[in-house]
Amino acid sequence: MGWMAFWPGKEEGLAMIRTMRKLLAILTVVVVAVTFMAPPALAVSGDAVIDDASADAMILDLVFLRPAGLVALVGGSVVFVLSLPFSALGGNVGEAADKLVVDPARYTFVRPLGHIEGY
Repeated sequence: MGWMAFWPGKEEGLAMIRTMRKLLAILTVVVVAVTFMAPPALAVSGDAVIDDASADAMILDLVFLRPAGLVALVGGSVVFVLSLPFSALGGNVGEAADKLVVDPARYTFVRPLGHIEGY
């Protein structure tokens, strides 16, 4: 008997693949819809000044923006190291370091929690 008794046959396997494709298509549509709806929902007018961060802004910052900043910092550091010979030849090592490493580090570690605008 063994584990092969639980393995689906050809018909069941094809049905399972069809179901997984449908679920993947639905998940893709949901992710795309949320991606396009999120920026307008999070938009703040340019005249607005946020002095005191709300709990919602702090949660958004802690759960999504800080990890994204950390990913940007690691990715920027890798790109900076890879581009260092070319930046040195061009004489803009400081500018490359500021944009690829220092700015993401400030955004991730120095910015107050929940203060999203202005950084």
